[in-house]
Amino acid sequence: MPEYKAPGVYVEETSFRAKAIEGVPTSTAGFAGITRFGPVAYAGGPSNAQPRLITSYAEFERVYGGVSPLELASGARIAYLAHAVRAFFDNGGSRLYVSRVYVPAAGKTVKECASSLTVATTAGSAAWRARWPGADGNVLVEVQAARGKNIAFEYPNDGLGKNAWGIQAKNVLAGAVLEVTASGGTLPIGNAPLSASTLRVVEMDPSGKQTFIDSSGAPVALAAGSQLSLVQLRVTVTGPDGRIDAYDQLATHPDQSRFIGKLLAIDNPEDDNAMVWLEWSTSDDRFAAAALALGLQSASKRLGGGIDGALPSPDELRGVAGEHATGLEALAKLDDIAIVAAPDSGAMPTPKDVQAVAQHLIGHAELHRYRIALIDAVLHSSLSDVRSFRSKFDCSYAALYHPWIEIVDPLSRPALGEQPHKLLLPPSGFIAGIYARNDIERGVHKAPANEVVRGITRFEVDINKAQQDVLNPEGVNCLRFFEGRGYRVWGARTLSSDPEWKYVNLRRLFISLEHSIDKGTQWAVFEPNGERLWADIKSTIQDFLYLQWRNGALLGVKPEEAYFVRCDRSTMTQNDLDNGRMVCLIGIAASRPAEFVIFRISQKTADS
Repeated sequence: MPEYKAPGVYVEETSFRAKAIEGVPTSTAGFAGITRFGPVAYAGGPSNAQPRLITSYAEFERVYGGVSPLELASGARIAYLAHAVRAFFDNGGSRLYVSRVYVPAAGKTVKECASSLTVATTAGSAAWRARWPGADGNVLVEVQAARGKNIAFEYPNDGLGKNAWGIQAKNVLAGAVLEVTASGGTLPIGNAPLSASTLRVVEMDPSGKQTFIDSSGAPVALAAGSQLSLVQLRVTVTGPDGRIDAYDQLATHPDQSRFIGKLLAIDNPEDDNAMVWLEWSTSDDRFAAAALALGLQSASKRLGGGIDGALPSPDELRGVAGEHATGLEALAKLDDIAIVAAPDSGAMPTPKDVQAVAQHLIGHAELHRYRIALIDAVLHSSLSDVRSFRSKFDCSYAALYHPWIEIVDPLSRPALGEQPHKLLLPPSGFIAGIYARNDIERGVHKAPANEVVRGITRFEVDINKAQQDVLNPEGVNCLRFFEGRGYRVWGARTLSSDPEWKYVNLRRLFISLEHSIDKGTQWAVFEPNGERLWADIKSTIQDFLYLQWRNGALLGVKPEEAYFVRCDRSTMTQNDLDNGRMVCLIGIAASRPAEFVIFRISQKTADS
């Protein structure tokens, strides 16, 4: 209770309604695997290396690179994760986290696999470095000088004595680099080569008087009538697939607000998706800012040394936990992920490797409870192969889809009369997009089946009804072609042997409800454990479940048939109360899909 110590009127706010539970998002996916570029945690690398939220394929290309094949130490490899991301968005996905997995080549560190270019400078040392490892870091960096108009002036004789300062520069601060042109001379324009003999670095005393430092490191007086131009830099970075990043009005002194070492730093750059950063060790040389500008303008342009690394093992795809988490472990910290997949898993070197990655995915989903794993079978699996593969698992937090999917290679440019090149891709990226589309259009309670698979040419094999009669009871979700109805997902089962949890939509509905109630009732912790709290909890959850029933997620013609919520002395013992436990019992009548639609038809006579 608030304290009332002095007489007066006290106006207070209170609430007479139950707190609302907001449903958690169910369409956000998380992929872990190999990409051409992009954030990955490594020693000496940027601190902001956590998985990025991607909302379109164009954004994925900018951050992680495109679908061009990877040149790994073991040979060329299809960029399965990039294709899976493309399929995810083509099939209706809208939010995706990507956790890049990178393994350096033998005998190298990750930092050594990132591109670099040494910049020659007379003060300190400088180098351009790719922010992330990979061949896509072998970018072109062009540094151009940008000169302004003449900003030289002299103070009038106003009695303050500033007229004795001589020539000064308008609107510049300490650290600015100026170019001096003799009286009557033509000001250099554009990207004309800089010269150490004409550059000056501005220093400023507490009174605001400017002095100008030349290449000797000492202040020099400016000749009468000298013209001064502010020198700034423009950096243009040309990356793969026509990507061009440009950074203007860059300065070369740390005291400047647009210092190039700050805006293109390894940590917290102006553009968080910048491809390069400038490594510069500062120098006590007072001319260092001008020397850096000279070195950057005259340096070579192409970074080199970036390589795509080696193929990760199953354990490396799982990753490591901690502050600098990698792989699947990096996705564990993200609370809003509801779907996880590893699109590279089905094309691992051996079936045992594929099985190991699937086990890691299943373990991840079970450990973190509020997500489901999409499992890819081995590439080119026969009917018996996929049955054998499926038999290795028993989990309601995972679903297996078969077969692989054929698409037209987006990089192919077929000649006249030739067939375009085709690729076989794992189904997980497509299915994750279908899950998201289904959730957005219908809701998580609707089975993500009988849905069209977009952006494909065909399935790897055509599964008929007789074959699905074998696979479906075992929990293998088939992808099938139907004449006149296209390519569709024709299964919605988990990998569980428990009949209560055999349907994907049922498991995902409970995941959604449990997660929503978990997040929406955190306010109850440490509240007085009594009748008032129990009534508030009961009312809060009933309101939430009523909305789910109204949306068609629960069975029953009235709310009493769809759910019940109990939170009273019947659900708690005195021992529970003594040990600080509040127990609420919730029963839900969830709908199951009409997997077998049966019409029974018999003959009828015309007799009345």
